[in-house]
Amino acid sequence: MNNTTTPALEIRGLEAWYGESHVLHGVDIVVQPGEVVTLLGRNGAGRTSTMRAVMGLTGSRKGSIKINGQETIHLPTHKIAHLGVGYCPEERGIFSSLSCEENLMLPPPLKTGEKGMSVEEIYEMFPNLAERRHSQGTRLSGGEQQMLAVARILRTGARLLLLDEISEGLAPVIVQALARMITMLRSKGYTVVMVEQNFRFAAPLADRFYVMEHGSIVERFESAQLQEKMSVLNELLGV
Repeated sequence: MNNTTTPALEIRGLEAWYGESHVLHGVDIVVQPGEVVTLLGRNGAGRTSTMRAVMGLTGSRKGSIKINGQETIHLPTHKIAHLGVGYCPEERGIFSSLSCEENLMLPPPLKTGEKGMSVEEIYEMFPNLAERRHSQGTRLSGGEQQMLAVARILRTGARLLLLDEISEGLAPVIVQALARMITMLRSKGYTVVMVEQNFRFAAPLADRFYVMEHGSIVERFESAQLQEKMSVLNELLGV
């Protein structure tokens, strides 16, 4: 890894609150351009709150969140998105009354100058969506909805993707398709930060792992150290 490059995402001393509830306690995370990084941890450990804090969707925030070197801790959510950040929340947010293709046509391009993927490129990456292009959002399977949620972000030109539990509750064949998608995105230079409960899905994809507990990072290791860290992961996650 070239340490002279500006990180795609650099979080330092991040504290965050929902109302009176203090949910993040001094989180430090660095993600280099083109990396896939996974946040591991039990439910309630603070992984989704970290993603939401990056997007400015928590209550108050303190500390530093830099995107491509630009400080964003005081920016509103829409300005953060316009720096080329795409967030795919767990609930997906598909417009159920629109067709698959209409959902894909909705996102406006970001002001970064980065061109988003064309609908044709999306269909090449997700053949299932090409087959279902005229189907209503409600008629898509859970896996197809998940693909559509990610595909919509790729249409905007975002290069930093925050993906929250994208494999949850999906059939193994769909999970494999999502794994291929992440490998393909990495090969195209996208930067991906994933929150994942499905360790088997995340393990072969990530360059680095951060483990969270009680709103703090308790472990950080590279993919090459995965085997030696398994006993620690078993303890922390019950993997």
